[in-house]
Amino acid sequence: MNEIDIHEKLNEIAAPQFPLIFGQENEHEEKIAEHKMWLQNIRREHPLTSKPYKVGVYIRYFNQTKYTNYLYYHKKQFEDTIASCVKWTLVDFYIDEGSTAPNMENSPEWCRLLQDCMDGKVDLIITQKISNVSKKPYEITILARMLAAYGIGIYFVSEDIFTMASYYLADLQDDFFIPEGMKVLDDELTERKLLND
Repeated sequence: MNEIDIHEKLNEIAAPQFPLIFGQENEHEEKIAEHKMWLQNIRREHPLTSKPYKVGVYIRYFNQTKYTNYLYYHKKQFEDTIASCVKWTLVDFYIDEGSTAPNMENSPEWCRLLQDCMDGKVDLIITQKISNVSKKPYEITILARMLAAYGIGIYFVSEDIFTMASYYLADLQDDFFIPEGMKVLDDELTERKLLND
């Protein structure tokens, strides 16, 4: 793709902009447009069905539907999907009740799930969406990095985000938020091979 094609593609993605001084482009808006284009073009990665995982499913449940057995059917969907992945083992369902995004510390089942992760019982968390876990994005970011240092991934179904995807490896190598004594992913190629085996 040549420079003219890239510029045209950026203009399609970014909202029309008017530079403050003729002849200069707004660099901030262009960087945002480039990032949006990158997000659209990356190959999404998911937990591999060929890799053995011990799966913990986290559900934030609030029965506002007209279906009386909603939770049963929701769990059944997860059970059926995980059963189709022959190398995966469903460890347990972790279900907190509530209609709004929680604070992590006020979610007893989420805390139990994290304890099971630290005890080596779970190495893949699957949940429907990010807002099931926390209303604070920075909490999710720090938690995902800490879990990744132990080799534990989170897959958010609705957002199609897998925290152990290869394109997050550079972030996982940065030890700024990692507590002392935890493993930082140090060799990108080795870890990418391990993650994608």
